[in-house]
Amino acid sequence: MASTNSGLSERRAAAVPVGVGSSTTIHADRAQGAELWDVEGRRYVDFAAGIAVVNVGHRHPRIMAAVEAQMQRFTHTSFQVAPYESYIELAERLNALAFVEGPAKSIFFTTGAEATENAVKIARAATGRPAVIAFTGGFHGRTLLASAMTGKVNPYKTQFGPMPGDIYHVPFPARDVSVEDSLRALDLMFAADIDPSRVAAIIIEPVQGEGGFRVSPFALLKGLRERCDQHGILLVADEVQSGFARTGRLFGIEHSGVKPDLIAVAKALGGGFPLSGVVGRASVMDAVRPGGLGGTYGGSPLACVAALAVLDVINEEKLVDRAHQIGERISSRIRTWSGRDDLIPVGQPHGLGAMTGFDILETSGGTVKKGGASAVCAKAADLGLIVLSCGVHGETVRLLPPLTISDALLDEGLGLLEKALQA
Repeated sequence: MASTNSGLSERRAAAVPVGVGSSTTIHADRAQGAELWDVEGRRYVDFAAGIAVVNVGHRHPRIMAAVEAQMQRFTHTSFQVAPYESYIELAERLNALAFVEGPAKSIFFTTGAEATENAVKIARAATGRPAVIAFTGGFHGRTLLASAMTGKVNPYKTQFGPMPGDIYHVPFPARDVSVEDSLRALDLMFAADIDPSRVAAIIIEPVQGEGGFRVSPFALLKGLRERCDQHGILLVADEVQSGFARTGRLFGIEHSGVKPDLIAVAKALGGGFPLSGVVGRASVMDAVRPGGLGGTYGGSPLACVAALAVLDVINEEKLVDRAHQIGERISSRIRTWSGRDDLIPVGQPHGLGAMTGFDILETSGGTVKKGGASAVCAKAADLGLIVLSCGVHGETVRLLPPLTISDALLDEGLGLLEKALQA
């Protein structure tokens, strides 16, 4: 008997704990490019890209060929047992592309949370300091330290007991909080809560992902860089969601001109294969003693060859430029929706490049509607479009189509989203 979405939902409920949520009830059967088919044979336009993972599209031929060739040689040795060239070559490629000051080095892991946590380990080793400063609305993963750095309690900290100590949060500039407010809060923190000489790192997303696709103002990033230089603190850019051409630059922080000391990467790097890493200034990266970093599956040979193919595709298919084109097309369409009385009230587009979102509002030009994005995303799925929500209050619809998507398919998806917004 063929599988159905409802049948698999029942099996899931009996076999999988409720702690792992899913945005849709769609159960994937196959995918190609910017399209996905469920187990019942229904086709969907994919504006989620596996949460910004398949920036080069599902099953890109270059990636599939690279992985298939690697599978004929070996699938695993552990880099810590018998290292291999693809890991080294990928590090060389990223070091050459790294938006940091001076020579760079790279190390690889498996998940985004591993990347952010290891960035903290490296920063603590390099500075000899314990504390980390993050921002409200930021998301850095679901492991315990990553959850502590994440600037949202529910659902990431609720139920999980005491969080690791020496983690502090500064208000992120959004709505009624200005850049000046954020920097003033940081300075007050240094005066009232923690001596800056105890702070190892400040971690920030160039574009907040779960926080609602809010761009970190360039003035804020410059202010952070100045304070980091003044106090010997390392600046960590969390590029897990914003990296690898998504924003119209290889790394989202490049838009600001501010160079971080460490960059946490994951998601799109592996093109669908689990891979993350930390790229940073060589002198900082070398602070950890041998054996202090690593992981059995870190830098999987399959993922490394996939990542090398991803970098080739980004370069050869000019996906940095394509991200700008996609973002402009999306933003232009969203602007036409704002103020229409036949649609649910929406705000103006925000984000960078093809990392664009918009808020669902209570009334036209009014305040955001808490939880308002989920209903729109559910309706879109019923119409044949996969799109995700985010935002501190669940108010933002985020659009993350593969950067290889055609204009025709992009317009089809935007048309479906417009239908989902009909009042």
